[in-house]
Amino acid sequence: MDFGKVAVMYGGDSAEREVSLKSGAAVLAALQRAGVDAQAFDPATRPLADLRAESFARVFVILHGRGGEDGKLQGALELMQLPYTGSGVLASALAMDKWRSKLVWQAAGLPIPEYAVIDANTDFAAAEARLGLPLFVKPANEGSSIGITKVKQAGGLRAAYAEAAKYDSIVLAERFLGGGEYTVGIVGDRALPAIRIEPATEFYDYDAKYLRDDTQYRIPAGLSAADEAAMQALALSAFDVLGCRGWGRIDVMRDAAGKAYVLEANTAPGMTDHSLVPMAARAAGISFEQLVVEVLGMARCG
Repeated sequence: MDFGKVAVMYGGDSAEREVSLKSGAAVLAALQRAGVDAQAFDPATRPLADLRAESFARVFVILHGRGGEDGKLQGALELMQLPYTGSGVLASALAMDKWRSKLVWQAAGLPIPEYAVIDANTDFAAAEARLGLPLFVKPANEGSSIGITKVKQAGGLRAAYAEAAKYDSIVLAERFLGGGEYTVGIVGDRALPAIRIEPATEFYDYDAKYLRDDTQYRIPAGLSAADEAAMQALALSAFDVLGCRGWGRIDVMRDAAGKAYVLEANTAPGMTDHSLVPMAARAAGISFEQLVVEVLGMARCG
């Protein structure tokens, strides 16, 4: 397929810039190996108007975080009538916002962990008592575990809130589920094999995701065939309910009884050497080059 001149849009100016640079470099190299006329495009260093001026035909969006994954860029590209990879404006905005995505999943009847929106006036002791310990505190509109704290001791919620509030005005406290952390990559209309994530650190934080080599990724995930199929179906439902398209990733937690809950959606997943979607694709027999070409082939405008 002749894709024309393709902008691999990565970098940006969000808190996830460094991760995006790594993801984008991997995507760019893979597309070029596949014979695609792909060129780097960092919107932190050049205006979007250059996309028109330099006759780009489509955009591979591999920006992580705000400004690239929250619907803003997608809206700009639609105004420019340029096909782009991944989800559209509304789905991108919803998936980036952990609170509003939970509200949509709740309305659709999908299982999510119990949570509370907290602020400086919250009765922190009461919130700890209701949600139980340990619990997680996170900014609603960040990724890559930025600003997240695991609260293990009574009285720790206030400090965790202050840390998360550095990154967003909306902060969530969420019940901890102890049955394991999983993720399901989605490409087109199919779910990839589930991955069980077992960090050596306290939880799957930024270092565990991108810097450490002792995080364990289990593929197969150790689930029965029925549980794996159910988790994949749950992930596809969560993806579809938000209106996502193209590709992405749904994070899932299980409780001690083995029930699966939707945690978060990611509409521009990492594509580094530590990243989960390429890992799951390999397990399904899909090479990195095949993966990026397939994602590019699903680029749409509107």
